[in-house]
Amino acid sequence: MLKGHPIGLLVASLANMGERFGYYTMLAIFLLFVQAKFGFSAATTGQFYAIFLAAVYFMPVFGGMLADKIGFDKCVITGVSIMFAGYVLLAIPTAASTLGMVMMIAALLLIALGTGLFKGNLQVLVGNLYDDPKYAANRDSAFSLFYMAINIGAMFAPSAATAITNYFLGQNGLTYNANVPPLAHQLLNGTITPENSSKLAEIAASMNNSGDLSTFASFYLEKLATAYNLGFAVACVSLIFSITIYLTCRKTLTGTAAKKADKESASQNAAAPELTPAQTKERMVALFMVFAVVIFFWMAFHQNGSSLTFFARDYTESQVSGPLKAGFNIWILAILAAAVYTIFAFIKATAAKGRIIFGLATLALLGGAYALFAGMAESIHILPQEFQQFNPFFVVALTPISMAIFGALAKKNKEPSAPKKIGLGMFVAALGYLVMMVASMGLMAPSELNGTVSPQLVTPTYLISTYLVLTFAELLLSPMGISFVSKVAPPKYKGMMMGFWFAATAIGNYLSSIPSLLWNNVPLWVNWTILMALCVISGLVMFAMLKKLEAATNS
Repeated sequence: MLKGHPIGLLVASLANMGERFGYYTMLAIFLLFVQAKFGFSAATTGQFYAIFLAAVYFMPVFGGMLADKIGFDKCVITGVSIMFAGYVLLAIPTAASTLGMVMMIAALLLIALGTGLFKGNLQVLVGNLYDDPKYAANRDSAFSLFYMAINIGAMFAPSAATAITNYFLGQNGLTYNANVPPLAHQLLNGTITPENSSKLAEIAASMNNSGDLSTFASFYLEKLATAYNLGFAVACVSLIFSITIYLTCRKTLTGTAAKKADKESASQNAAAPELTPAQTKERMVALFMVFAVVIFFWMAFHQNGSSLTFFARDYTESQVSGPLKAGFNIWILAILAAAVYTIFAFIKATAAKGRIIFGLATLALLGGAYALFAGMAESIHILPQEFQQFNPFFVVALTPISMAIFGALAKKNKEPSAPKKIGLGMFVAALGYLVMMVASMGLMAPSELNGTVSPQLVTPTYLISTYLVLTFAELLLSPMGISFVSKVAPPKYKGMMMGFWFAATAIGNYLSSIPSLLWNNVPLWVNWTILMALCVISGLVMFAMLKKLEAATNS
């Protein structure tokens, strides 16, 4: 798989995988942590989440500007150091006080700043490797592999957070129950109803706590928040892994060969023919039109950590049995993802020996997955954050399929252009929220639940299906958008335009808070309808601009 690529790609991929594992472990439980610790509403929690995501994607703009002055290598190392300080602050247990709030906000700022210095600049170092003519033809596949590393790290993150939460609560004689945090806060602030008080007492009794209910409420909230703090500490460990890999092998990314390639690239850019003012304007307009459209994709896509997590917690069955439970075993998912690659290797193998090896490997992997499934309990309990492992799993598993489909179309000169893929991606994303609309029909509105779990729970299949459809949309849109920017941006504005791509992502991430703001004010299906409508409208706008965008691509 790494044939024809410099060793620096593997180094960067491993360093990035470790950092992303920690980041997505934190992101999987952040919203749940804020609500459990501080008792905030869905609207307030959604604002924290959206502002943080927006900051994470705005900071690469400034990180790139700084790197132009002090170097990409220094920014990567500085970024990891700053992120580490942020995760340490998040990992420290504090009271739900002003000091605790200040420490959390400071931690989020440090993580966003560190990510801004690390994220984009590591990608630039990877890109510099492929300025070498020896590797230039493999640039696209290199970034596909690099993107895979991100999703491998993200795939394992929710399971790590879940394992730590379950272990720490179990050590204190507790189990996770989504009803407890809101009911405990209602009890402690004096707003609980007699019905909810009885429900909380019943839950406490099931955990062998028959004493004072207020004591149980405080104890549970403290231990749950601490369990989440330990989950944040995982990010510290993963960053140590990342920086160790990077510092040990940094010469593969920043050594003489890489620097030479970077100088040759700069020389080539300087010698590139200047665009006319009209061409520059045409390209810039095209880029900003795409930026405006993708804002709404990221708004819809990043519901995974907010409204889709609320739905997982409040409206989805937490007991899973039958074949579906395999999806909540991360090792089974990892084995199935690996099996996809051995199947493709088997198909592509030209020698009989290769076919036998990859065929046996596939059978062994599928057998291992079945053995793990057979060893699972008849019914398993799942936590809300575990649904977030499906998107990265689908990315890892579906990437070779996507590449094969578009590769076959390209051979027939029928591959859609990047703008057309982006437009199709918007329509596919709309289908994902159509699934959520169907799932939500007949369910009580969040305002009617009064902070508790719905008495009507739907099968996890709805959320899993939504993540699958959104992954199809992501594969159509995200890499195609980056490709479009790198191809269309005028040479002298490439860095700036890539920064604006991140800025558009940041705006979309902030707008992802809108469903959270509406959560307690509208029926469930209204939220999904809004997201679906925005995706459909954006797709129509994209196709209406198609001729202009494709003309800019070829100008």
